[in-house]
Amino acid sequence: MGIKKITTPLTDNAILGLKTGDEVLISGLIYAARDQAHFRLVNLIEKNNPLPFDIQGQVIYYVGPTPEKPGDVIGSAGPTTSYRMDKYAPALIKLGLKGMIGKGKRSGEVKDAIKKYKAVYFGAIGGAGALISKTIKSSRIIAYEDLLSEAVRELIVEDFPAIVVNDVYGGDLYEEGRRKYENKYAIAV
Repeated sequence: MGIKKITTPLTDNAILGLKTGDEVLISGLIYAARDQAHFRLVNLIEKNNPLPFDIQGQVIYYVGPTPEKPGDVIGSAGPTTSYRMDKYAPALIKLGLKGMIGKGKRSGEVKDAIKKYKAVYFGAIGGAGALISKTIKSSRIIAYEDLLSEAVRELIVEDFPAIVVNDVYGGDLYEEGRRKYENKYAIAV
């Protein structure tokens, strides 16, 4: 099957071609944002105010990078635990967000929004922040600079490695992985 190369912004057709377990390399523009930035973005939505970027077809990477060293574009940029964004994600998905990158399981509400609005959740490897940062070719803060590492950043990435965790078909890599493990080792949970 091989690794799928995808480019942002994501289209419905691109999303429909992704299934749980697919390995992908993402290239193009993505946004970085964490908890406090998500709180502010959803607050804007609730007040019918525009977001600081066009969210249509976009991907948000849940990351709070470390400061860059001289000559580097960005510091270590490993994924943040995604469930912390779960209360905000459905509103952003409804507005046009097509992809999220993080680590860990998502809530039922997020998985329902993924199916309903044709989005996808990608997992990135925790603990590999220094390696992942090498795929980031540029980084620029575009909103909420006062949040420091949690500010909204515009990132240009090339061959950012991820795996499809939740797809539009209801697939969930964490649930499938658990079932395979339990079946392999005959563990009853």
